[in-house]
Amino acid sequence: MKLWDKGFSTAKKIDHFTVGNDRELDLVLSKYDVIASQAHAKMLGKIGLLTPEETTALVNGLGDIQQSITEGTFTIEEGFEDMHSKIEYILIEKLGDTGKKIHMARSRNDQVLVAMHLFLRNELEEIKDLSKSLFDLLMSLAEKHQNVLLPGYTHLQIAMPSSFGLWFSAYAESLIDDLHFVNAAHKIVNQNPLGSAAGYGSSFPIDRTLTTQLMNFEYMKYNVVAAQMSRGKAEKSTGFAIASVAGTLSRMAMDVCLYLNQNFNFISFPDEMTTGSSIMPHKKNPDVFELIRSKCNKIQAVPNQLILMTNNLPSGYHRDYQLLKEVIIPAIQELKACLDMALYTLKDIRVNDNITDAKMYDYLFSVDTLNELVNNGMPFRDAYKKMGMEIQNGTFTPLRNIKHTHEGSIGNLCLEEIKKKMEAVCKP
Repeated sequence: MKLWDKGFSTAKKIDHFTVGNDRELDLVLSKYDVIASQAHAKMLGKIGLLTPEETTALVNGLGDIQQSITEGTFTIEEGFEDMHSKIEYILIEKLGDTGKKIHMARSRNDQVLVAMHLFLRNELEEIKDLSKSLFDLLMSLAEKHQNVLLPGYTHLQIAMPSSFGLWFSAYAESLIDDLHFVNAAHKIVNQNPLGSAAGYGSSFPIDRTLTTQLMNFEYMKYNVVAAQMSRGKAEKSTGFAIASVAGTLSRMAMDVCLYLNQNFNFISFPDEMTTGSSIMPHKKNPDVFELIRSKCNKIQAVPNQLILMTNNLPSGYHRDYQLLKEVIIPAIQELKACLDMALYTLKDIRVNDNITDAKMYDYLFSVDTLNELVNNGMPFRDAYKKMGMEIQNGTFTPLRNIKHTHEGSIGNLCLEEIKKKMEAVCKP
């Protein structure tokens, strides 16, 4: 069944190419098409295009379909082009002529638009919740291990003292920046495009304010052409948001892989959180974090994919837009899985104490030792030269009893202030 069926059929090869894997992806979106269809039916009833009885029958029939989606029994067989055609077929089969009326005053274009907006809104909210949970875990780890020193690196060379408190809370605060992107994307998708039809509105006296309210959209996308032009923009905005979260996760995963290496030996995990080798019995591999790193690097390419697919398209609908689902839906699912696995594994991370006591980290304290000379009255340039000569001659003795007091440093992590920043970004 096709919504545009006029009594003749296209070649099977054309069908296969144009439909692609839409049926599989539409199983993810179908619940949102039902939500939008219920709102549409109620609106048609309000403006008199449906009788009260027809409105009730359609809303209830759609409710039954929603139940089957929730239970996992809803399917889109090969004979159907997409979720829209299957849902309408069920309604017609159950309600007869009443089912044929559900498509009044809308197009498949604004159907998929509103379903995608509802889907993206929900997924962004879930990503925000998962990111907040990861933030909370990282902050608790920062508090627990705030006094355990950790070598800091620049150019992958030993640089200055850091701490696990600083490291954990750094990634926590980075997530706040990412959620600003998530909030921005949420603003963009939280607009109702339903009623734009094929992109140029309808001659029916539809009530778009009502459907906006029924679906709890914050705004309406007023201009019908602008509503159609949000196709691609909504996905790209979400793409940038998930890419930002993925960038933080990928970088953190790389640190974990590095710190777990025996040459570093900064952290460890229970055996069940690692994998082994088929021939090397000593191996404990960080496969989870390697996959998080790689999956999140793939996700960071999503905005570029979406840009290339939609760049320079003129206004109006184009079939190119169908392929956006193939990029954005799996990427969102991958990011949620990565966030979930980060939460699952990091809760059991083990931090090694006294790392910086090893002689190999003596030079880690050169700056603090230099600064102590300056505090005692020696000009900075003279102190710098003195330290350089001692290091060169092998006579350098580090001052390990360091004291950092400024905001955001080892001795003053500002954890409460960081929590307040997160509270602000999480406000509705």
